[in-house]
Amino acid sequence: MTDGGNAPDGGVEVAIITGVSGAGRSTAAKVLEDLGWFVVDNLPPELLETVVDLGARSQGQVTRIAVVMDVRSRAFTADLGAAIKELDTRGARPRVVFLDADDSVLIRRFESNRRSHPLQGDGRLVDGIDAERELLAPLRDLADLVVDTSNRSVHELRKAIEEAFHESAAEVTSSVTVLSFGYKHGLPQDADLVVDVRFLPNPHWIPELREHDGREAVVSDYVLTQEGAAEFVDRYLELLRIVGVGYRREGKRYLTVAIGCTGGKHRSVAIAEEIARRMAGEDGVRVTVSHRDVGRE
Repeated sequence: MTDGGNAPDGGVEVAIITGVSGAGRSTAAKVLEDLGWFVVDNLPPELLETVVDLGARSQGQVTRIAVVMDVRSRAFTADLGAAIKELDTRGARPRVVFLDADDSVLIRRFESNRRSHPLQGDGRLVDGIDAERELLAPLRDLADLVVDTSNRSVHELRKAIEEAFHESAAEVTSSVTVLSFGYKHGLPQDADLVVDVRFLPNPHWIPELREHDGREAVVSDYVLTQEGAAEFVDRYLELLRIVGVGYRREGKRYLTVAIGCTGGKHRSVAIAEEIARRMAGEDGVRVTVSHRDVGRE
């Protein structure tokens, strides 16, 4: 496989994800999407150049395009071969990744999902697999990388794609959202982790702090200097690092950490701001902070 790939006019890298049905094309596409690629699923081969040209004219907003292609069109291989050749003449040959698996594995996967093969028609499942293999044979020979998924788990396939595109799991950016909320307004439904900071004294009962929120220094300084606050932040950050490594290993790139207090205005906001500030200094982590219930009181 080429190192980094070539890019056409406009600096757009192109990857084509293809292969036999049931071998993991959707998983591979999801990996590239998580790596920051713009992914187009089931694109007709004749539109490949058009999509690349649109990316080149995006003024840098789209720099890497991954296209997932299957064999629903009988002219698939001929059309795709021509499209690849045309891009090649422009000095922008796409990286072609071909996913494959043993027939017995494919049959088991189709049967477990109770799906028919796209080329099966009125025949047997194995007939569809055979027809697809014959149709894809020239493209398999053309591929830069062939990945056999017969004995790979979803996580192992993810790792193989990451390595093929020169992105190790440790280098891939994780997106963490630190969300403050108030328990009286209900738990956030999209949270992966929820922690309760109502063990800290409530600034609501201090008249000069009541009208301020945890984003302001007067409240933040009060909350963070309370007994147990600094230790809690330190220990919780250690936990989040462990969880983050595990999530990345399992292929999860997005984590929402919810921090709650009674109203979602003082304690949870101050702690969320501090955790987000400290996490933002860590390599490979993109952090955003959001305060769901500030202003709802």
